[in-house]
Amino acid sequence: MHVLITGGSRGIGAAMTDRYRAAGHQVTSLSSRDMDVTDPNEIARVATTVGTVDLLVCNAGVYLDKGVDFEEMTAAHWATTLAVNVTGVAMTASGFLPALRRSESPKIAVVSSQMASQERAPGGSYAYRASKAAALNIGRNLATDLRPEGIAVGIYHPGWVQTDMGGDAADITVDQSAHGLVERFKALDMSRTGEFLTWDGHVHPY
Repeated sequence: MHVLITGGSRGIGAAMTDRYRAAGHQVTSLSSRDMDVTDPNEIARVATTVGTVDLLVCNAGVYLDKGVDFEEMTAAHWATTLAVNVTGVAMTASGFLPALRRSESPKIAVVSSQMASQERAPGGSYAYRASKAAALNIGRNLATDLRPEGIAVGIYHPGWVQTDMGGDAADITVDQSAHGLVERFKALDMSRTGEFLTWDGHVHPY
């Protein structure tokens, strides 16, 4: 299986990369230096080199407004967050569709967050929450549009993870999250396309 992971150089992305490689899979793990997910030209350049992709993991993301008061947020907070976390997901999925269509069992995994859920509104992190809600929406609608082609799409909450983004007080380790996500991606098929799941397999409210 050929797995392509964006945001693959650190945190959960790096841990998933290690797991897939240890299992003997071919992995294309991309950092922001390898490919800017907001730049269609860079995506197109990489897409011409990868051949067939069986699993596309849209994992690249930023969290620039953590701890920033609403009134202190700048246009740059909004623009960069939405560009990477929303446009990046859409452009990555679109750019690698030809490579996915060459697979016998193509899958797209969108790493979103519980902060995308409309049932949770504890305040704060406006740009990040909005961006992850949009990524969830993109994944859900891709699942509908790609169903006739047999391309399964899943959306996932990776957990509150002990990374630079999640902080040391988070609930689970990077390895726990990566293990759970890899298992979720393995189980993803057309019967589960469009689902929003937690890293440990629970259905998450939209």
